[in-house]
Amino acid sequence: MATPNYNYEKRQRELAKKKKKEEKLRERETRKTSPEGEFGQNPDMPPEDLDPDHAQNPDGVAPANNPDQV
Repeated sequence: MATPNYNYEKRQRELAKKKKKEEKLRERETRKTSPEGEFGQNPDMPPEDLDPDHAQNPDGVAPANNPDQV
């Protein structure tokens, strides 16, 4: 049976970590230079509606329309 090559596995982990770090740095730079700042990070997602009719309470439940309920 062949023995595992630990140096190869370690090098692959290091390369993956380096690649991920570079991607994060590149993403951070694009966010910093983009005019939208934090917003618009994912262009595939539609913008959120800020319409108060669709607001939710912090617990995720839509508010009741009946003012008599307490």
